[in-house]
Amino acid sequence: MAIDTVLLAIGPDEADRIDRLTEETIELAEPNDATVVIAHVLDQDAYDELAVKLGFDPDNGEVFPTDVVRRHSLIRELTDELEAAGIDVEIRGAVGDRGDQIVRLASEVGADSVVVGGRRRSPTGKAVFGSVAQEVMLSSPCPVTFVRNDTL
Repeated sequence: MAIDTVLLAIGPDEADRIDRLTEETIELAEPNDATVVIAHVLDQDAYDELAVKLGFDPDNGEVFPTDVVRRHSLIRELTDELEAAGIDVEIRGAVGDRGDQIVRLASEVGADSVVVGGRRRSPTGKAVFGSVAQEVMLSSPCPVTFVRNDTL
């Protein structure tokens, strides 16, 4: 199966596994000359906080999540690294439920593959708190690569 578009889902706490997420994404995209769409999804409070920190007025209707996300240092670093590997990059920001928004964005951009990070959880932890990665794996319109955080 040819891969033209890879959606790389970045959450608010991905810094500890960003190198592995980047490596997995390059492995999928590079041989296929695929475009990588970096999707950074935040809940409303995190979005508002980030927008203010980056100098945006979140109450201004002219501010879009993608504009805010583009200025986030982690996203800029990730973009630079992927572009240095010769990969075309697009950025999408979204606000809302992470799992729902990742699945929506994967459909919207016509992703052939999704790369998502997660951490090891007990069955009770999954039942009580849910799992973004699990939701994406079950609902994604395309195959999903799960990059686990090895620390417990």
